[in-house]
Amino acid sequence: MPRPGPRLRLVDVAERAGVSLATASRALAGREGVSEEVADRVRQVSRELGYVANPYARTLAGGASSTVGLIVHQIDDPYFSEIASGVIEVAAEEGLLVQIAHSGRDPENELRQLRHLIAQRVGIILIAGSGYDDQRMEAEARAELAAFQRAGGRVAVIGRHALGVDAVLPDNEAGGRAIGTHLLDLGHRRIAVAAGTPGLTTVADRLAGVAAALAEHGLSLDALPVVHSDFTRDGGRVAAERILREHPESTAVIALNDAMATGVLSALRAHRVRVPDRVSVVGFDDVSVAADLAPSLTTVRLPMTQMGRMALALALQPRATRPRRRSTGHTLIVRDSTGPAPAGRP
Repeated sequence: MPRPGPRLRLVDVAERAGVSLATASRALAGREGVSEEVADRVRQVSRELGYVANPYARTLAGGASSTVGLIVHQIDDPYFSEIASGVIEVAAEEGLLVQIAHSGRDPENELRQLRHLIAQRVGIILIAGSGYDDQRMEAEARAELAAFQRAGGRVAVIGRHALGVDAVLPDNEAGGRAIGTHLLDLGHRRIAVAAGTPGLTTVADRLAGVAAALAEHGLSLDALPVVHSDFTRDGGRVAAERILREHPESTAVIALNDAMATGVLSALRAHRVRVPDRVSVVGFDDVSVAADLAPSLTTVRLPMTQMGRMALALALQPRATRPRRRSTGHTLIVRDSTGPAPAGRP
């Protein structure tokens, strides 16, 4: 049972009243959007518990605390812009604002952004993007988020395994397995991988899925050229240039996100390498432009807008005793960028 007095949190009031954190904040602030019956119940619970606001839990609707802080890796990557659109949709429904911060896939910068949002007294923090294999950085972020939650803040993440908070987890390993199996079923064996930035758990998980598909066919990822570059369109172009130069026998390229796949297609077009007649290309995410590329991109679809909605919805629910996990599922989308391995070049 929550204890009365200044240590009581707004989330305790919300849980006892059976409403979301945002609803409780609006009810106590006297804002519109809450029925009188619900508002009366929240106020009654607040009086019974002896709730006293603190800087973080003081009405999400008041001042900067009505803001959702969203940290993304790359704001100009359609993957993150589609996630952000889902967050913004739910925030609009709840009467909240969204402040977006850009980490550039730099764990030190992400930690600075996180601390800045906490100092701004946002009510909710969301982090979207891969975790890092640097355990020290993950531990520091985990500690910051735990303190924020103890003070009444709410947190949810997308694509992070080790932060100890509610999480939406993209189906990265299963998706990697799906694209690997697709190419192998088409007869490809000379497969190269444009793998993205090393040190990201998303890269490791998607590679693990590809490795599982290869193992089912008696093959090993260790025998394939895996080229690490930036997890961006330019990174995909750089990786493809290296694959063409060092592994010209490759008949397929797996790009571990659609941004890299776009760069791969650009490089192949510049070298007049026909896709998919000479080289097949697959991506991952199914961003909105994937179907409009030339050729249209075979990829794994993740429900990115829905992922953003799911993350904020988790953060708005009463906090659970254990972190909640929501899996996204995935769908293999076969388009024009993949075809059978060229005759005589499996």
